[in-house]
Amino acid sequence: MTPPFAAAVTGIGLVTPAGIGVSESWNYVLKGESVAAIDPELADLPVDFSCRVPGFDPVAVVGPKQSWRMDRVQMLSIAAARQAIEDAGLSADGWDDARVGVVVGTGLGGMATLESQHSVMQEKGAGKISALALPMFLINMAAGQLAIELGARGPNLTVSTACASGATAIGVARDLLRSGAVDVVVAGGVDAGVTPMTVAAFAKMNALSTRRSDPRTASRPFDADRDGFVIAEGAGMVVLETEDHARARGARVRGRVVGYGASADAHHVTAPDPQGGGAERAIRAALADADMATADVQYINAHGTSTRLNDLVEASTIKRVFGTRPAVSSTKGAIGHTLGAAGAIEAIYSVLALEHGVVPPTANLVTPDPKIDLDLVGSPRDGAYQVAVSNSFGFGGANAVLVLAS
Repeated sequence: MTPPFAAAVTGIGLVTPAGIGVSESWNYVLKGESVAAIDPELADLPVDFSCRVPGFDPVAVVGPKQSWRMDRVQMLSIAAARQAIEDAGLSADGWDDARVGVVVGTGLGGMATLESQHSVMQEKGAGKISALALPMFLINMAAGQLAIELGARGPNLTVSTACASGATAIGVARDLLRSGAVDVVVAGGVDAGVTPMTVAAFAKMNALSTRRSDPRTASRPFDADRDGFVIAEGAGMVVLETEDHARARGARVRGRVVGYGASADAHHVTAPDPQGGGAERAIRAALADADMATADVQYINAHGTSTRLNDLVEASTIKRVFGTRPAVSSTKGAIGHTLGAAGAIEAIYSVLALEHGVVPPTANLVTPDPKIDLDLVGSPRDGAYQVAVSNSFGFGGANAVLVLAS
């Protein structure tokens, strides 16, 4: 029998509302506090608070000449990927560029550019839009610009499965490695969706929390008083390698992607299957891919959006598959919902949980929903964790689940 394929995680990078850099973001999330705040750029909208990346300087990332040629989503992607490459001890000068792939997941692409350039066209006419508008807002350009930045000439892919995009990208990257097409893949998720149109659209759907009197308590996954998610931005990137390649160059392996499962609910454009059938299929497929039983899993990083319906459906699915034994938390309580970046950021948090032996808490979990019967983690919990599952679900019924191991 062929043993399960493990992709070695040799580098990680985070640019999140909890901080720029892995240690900054991780240490803040462990505090169990939210970063949500009133957002002046969302003034006069139905929801006017968000979770933004603090102190992000586009000029410092790509320089003054390039900063106005890229959308924020592309620069967030580059910033996180640079961290991951450095963490992996790699350099574009020292790899076979044809054997390096890039897979990026994003739900929106360059939304800020699309909105601003539409306004220019409406106000000044079509002749006044930027000649760079297309490459700035096209959804594939987060990956395209990253390949240019890194000099990576292997497969260059963009996947878009809404809020499951980051997890899907890591799963697809692992499949590329398993196929033998590449030796190294830079993969992850990114979104810069804190824009007026995006926020207005989510608010119209009643998906966002309206707790503007106290934004820091607004995102409260699995809590009885949850009323919606808090929109956020960010990027999470990993360097994945075949274990042989990592071993040959003496790389530090921070964790392993050992299983990936994907499915579709085929139920509704925005609501999850109320029975959780699609989510369960993805979870069981990921476990089968890893050749693991439910008893092998000690921690689940839940999708946990803080919406009434999602949290109930996910919780009931987790209990049906795993029972009440694994520790469960959602880091969206701290950093909000980063949309297409969420699956990658949360996979990285899962790797860090295994590496450091501590499960991050669910911020704002004050009164757990009595309908949810799980081992919900409300404060950091130390332990010997070897295997974690990271759930990601998106509009259109897209489900992606990763199994991570130490």
